Amino acid sequence: MLNISRIKSAFGTVRKQSVSYVAIVSSCFLMVSPIQAQEHPNLILTKQGVKDIRANLGKVPVFDKALAAIQQEVDAEIALGIDTPIPVDYSGGYTHSRHKKNFFMAQKAGMLYQILQDDKYATYVKDMFFQYEAMYLDLPVHPKPRSYARGKLFWQCLNDSNWLVYMAQAYDTIYDFLSAEERKTLEDNLFRPFADFISTTNPQFYNRIHNHSTWGNAAVGMIGVAMNDEELIQRALYGLDDDGIEFGTKDDDGGFLKVEGQSAGFLANLEEPFSPEGYFTEGPYYQRYAMYPFLVFAVAMENNRPDMKVLQHKDDVLMKAVTALLNLSDQDGEFFPLNDGQKGMSYLAKELVTAVDMAYFYGGKDPSLLSIAGKQNTVLLDQTGLAVALGIQDGKATEFKKTSANYGDGPNGDQGGVAVVRADNLELVFKYSAQGLSHGHYDKLSFSLFENGDEVLQDYGLSRFVNIEKKGGGNYLKENKTWAKQTIAHNTLTLDETSHFKGKYEIGSQHHSDLHFYESSSDDIQIVSAKEVNAYSDSVLHRTMAVIKDEDFEKPFLLDLFKVTSKAKHQYDLPYYFMGQVLDTSFAFNTPKSLDVLGKENGYQHLYVEGKSNDLTEESAQFNWLNAGKYYTLTTATNKSDEIMFTRLGANDPQFNLRRDAGIMLRRNDKSTLFASVIEPHGSYSPVTEASLNANSHIESLEVLQNSDDYTAVKITTVKDKTLIFILANKDAEKSSSHKLKIEGKTYKWKGPYNLIR
Repeated sequence: MLNISRIKSAFGTVRKQSVSYVAIVSSCFLMVSPIQAQEHPNLILTKQGVKDIRANLGKVPVFDKALAAIQQEVDAEIALGIDTPIPVDYSGGYTHSRHKKNFFMAQKAGMLYQILQDDKYATYVKDMFFQYEAMYLDLPVHPKPRSYARGKLFWQCLNDSNWLVYMAQAYDTIYDFLSAEERKTLEDNLFRPFADFISTTNPQFYNRIHNHSTWGNAAVGMIGVAMNDEELIQRALYGLDDDGIEFGTKDDDGGFLKVEGQSAGFLANLEEPFSPEGYFTEGPYYQRYAMYPFLVFAVAMENNRPDMKVLQHKDDVLMKAVTALLNLSDQDGEFFPLNDGQKGMSYLAKELVTAVDMAYFYGGKDPSLLSIAGKQNTVLLDQTGLAVALGIQDGKATEFKKTSANYGDGPNGDQGGVAVVRADNLELVFKYSAQGLSHGHYDKLSFSLFENGDEVLQDYGLSRFVNIEKKGGGNYLKENKTWAKQTIAHNTLTLDETSHFKGKYEIGSQHHSDLHFYESSSDDIQIVSAKEVNAYSDSVLHRTMAVIKDEDFEKPFLLDLFKVTSKAKHQYDLPYYFMGQVLDTSFAFNTPKSLDVLGKENGYQHLYVEGKSNDLTEESAQFNWLNAGKYYTLTTATNKSDEIMFTRLGANDPQFNLRRDAGIMLRRNDKSTLFASVIEPHGSYSPVTEASLNANSHIESLEVLQNSDDYTAVKITTVKDKTLIFILANKDAEKSSSHKLKIEGKTYKWKGPYNLIR
């Protein structure tokens, strides 16, 4: 690999010198990464790719179908005429949507020109370019003031970068259709000024580690490759040396624009947010969004500067990232909504069509990716899409098997992580990660649970109606900070009605949880256990989640042990945000005639109390509900002084920006304690046959047998009077370590971090 610091130092000098010095130093770059005479297209679609596609037209149904659909779409746009309105809107407004559609259409029309060799598509792209060229230099900064980095065509530089990433591809496809004079006009008056605006004019946007900057880096790099401009390519790869940004400056989401010691540029954005296994620290939703610029620029470099091995950077992390991202989706292909994530986003998204096709073509042609492409039911109009379509046609597709996995977070994979545990149709997602940059939420040791792709216990996701102008211009709503990011919005423990790290990014971004152990090799029990020592100054949180199969249970069940060790007494709140209809409880509760708000801040101000327990006399309590034709029971060990509350989201929400979701909350005032619970799926109900099967829990009681610094032990007693005892070693998680513990007069011996006794 290149010496980044050396080139960055030299390149920083280049920008400050005269043209003659630029020529001299550019000659140095020739020795590192030769600038060759280019043929076009050469970014994503290649000259050879065009030949192969044309040779197969009419022979590959999947590809031909995608081509026909895009041709119909573009033809309709050509018939409407080109509109490049003066920008005035936020996301979802006409001018925003029109400019967005323009860059999609230009890129697609360029592909059609190359494949069909019909000049009308090149003319359409050319005419659009010159309409933008006529307006761009005189265009002021966008009138909407909300963003920390306002664009020109769009309200934020992020969307301007989207435009340039796609328009660079369009320019590449019609490059030879244009005269040399036309290319010079476009490059001097549109493309270079555009690249400069999103980079040197807006370093606070461009020179950081974030998905925003990835788009900016890729945009500058893509147009740089298309124009054979080495200065822009180097700026894309390594960022700006002198950006003038003060350390600690924040963006709109409360994240830092610049962190001491952190580098910038495309390669740095490959290094920092990705773990070696391909997990992206901002979460699956933004990984999906960022995969497009990551891949298209890396592929453009592969097609033009293969010696730099950008596509293979960090041990092929981009190829690993595609597999990891697909595995971070439920049975329906929808991504788990960690951090800021919109529910319903899935691998059917256009970014994942790109990711799957490119990963198949450049990553060794894994046949399991073809099964995902088959579900996507479309391909890219380039050589990667053709390869996928041919693979499907030739019957090479195999099943993409989603597996249990533990993904480390951070550049070295040692900053906490996210574990996915799968057993039959049950999927547990356990989050013990780093903050996740400015899109992160303050919810260490939280989880969500799915069955058959349906949410059972949910993560709220983001508070935003993306591209719906009537809801805050399609942008993040204030409730994203007041609710969605707050700890109480998640299925994890809150102390004294205060979010983890006091809900402050500058604190949370410095810390991560630590894995105690992860074990998924056994079919009968899969476990993940992690600790959080920084969320609260005087308390250590330790959560262990085990998915267990047992012959006395119809389905796998989840054992949840949340241990807190504290130096002082606190109010502990542990919510479970369930989906579905309340059926029954084993405890009595009061329902108020009018609803009171649970608290004043940190998310509590958005929760109504719909019911509260008035007598917990048994050693455990049960709550039973129905969701998506399946029954569930929460069994939790209780103390007499505990409270159980039913909550409903929606308080202090005059614009109805929040969903009216329900939750059940366990509240305890104590010092060091253990919350022990079982979430048990069972039975079914059919509204067609009206048949109800196995509606009752298999559990009679749940009891805490031991809660010491060294060991935790619980006993599950079934309705058939059988018992399961689970023992956890709280300190020593080594597989080779021997343990011995006496419980109820009986001594148990075992090796490893846990013992399950049936």
